Amino acid sequence: MARQHPQLHIHTSYSDRFVDLIAEGFDCAIRVGYLQDSNLIAKRVGPIYGKLVASPDYIKAHGSPETVEQLVNHQALMQGTEAWQFMDGDKIVTVQPQGRFKADSATALAAAAAASLGIAWLADCITHEYVASGALVPIMTRYPVPPAAAYVVRPPGQHPTRKVRVLTEMLIEYFKRNPELWGLDG
Repeated sequence: MARQHPQLHIHTSYSDRFVDLIAEGFDCAIRVGYLQDSNLIAKRVGPIYGKLVASPDYIKAHGSPETVEQLVNHQALMQGTEAWQFMDGDKIVTVQPQGRFKADSATALAAAAAASLGIAWLADCITHEYVASGALVPIMTRYPVPPAAAYVVRPPGQHPTRKVRVLTEMLIEYFKRNPELWGLDG
């Protein structure tokens, strides 16, 4: 983006923590997952698909859950106290997993899962290389994770700034050019 638009001044902050755009003075944020109700304006830039994964060693030591109910018997690797959702036919089932390891980074959770610390519910763009190498394997595939999305969110106002508009357009194009990263390859 900086090369294509050399006159734009860009300051970025990379964090998995929830940012209050207005209080912290950000022009926009990229939010992934399911959006909470807010007064922010959101533009969907692409789909995000995910899955439940564990390492082969974790499965060998603890078994692999076959049903949503069996998840309570496993260590969940989570970003907080979030609920996990799965599709059971055409309905969504919500589970409150339990676990001793929490991190504010999806990358850290993937590494923890690969180190056999538990089961993680992560986006395909995070687990892609781990699954390709065999370090993580998808589990409970009978209960897929509902598709989510990536959004550019901005404070309310009549029109987005040029840099927010350019970022949004660039991300939409990036999603179109790289479908394998987002779980669009099946």
